[in-house]
Amino acid sequence: MPIDAKDIKKVAHLARLAISENDIAPLTKDLDNILKLVEKMNQTDTKNIEPLAHPFDATQPLREDTISEENKRELMQSTAPQVKAGLYIVPQFIETE
Repeated sequence: MPIDAKDIKKVAHLARLAISENDIAPLTKDLDNILKLVEKMNQTDTKNIEPLAHPFDATQPLREDTISEENKRELMQSTAPQVKAGLYIVPQFIETE
């Protein structure tokens, strides 16, 4: 299914993107080429190909999950301007336009 200018405008509107009229033709061509490539890739026979999680058969060394430091929450929060129930209180910031 080829992409046309109408599709580009619809997707741009849904994504809230501003696209100039001059950019629609190149985008149409580029997206159409991308979809053709994806279709070509979908036609590749992958029935006998095993999934590959990692190109190397290496494993990550694991360490024991142990506590290495003492809890210093109260010490760290003692210098904060405002703390409530173990949380830092910050001013509310909402940007409106």
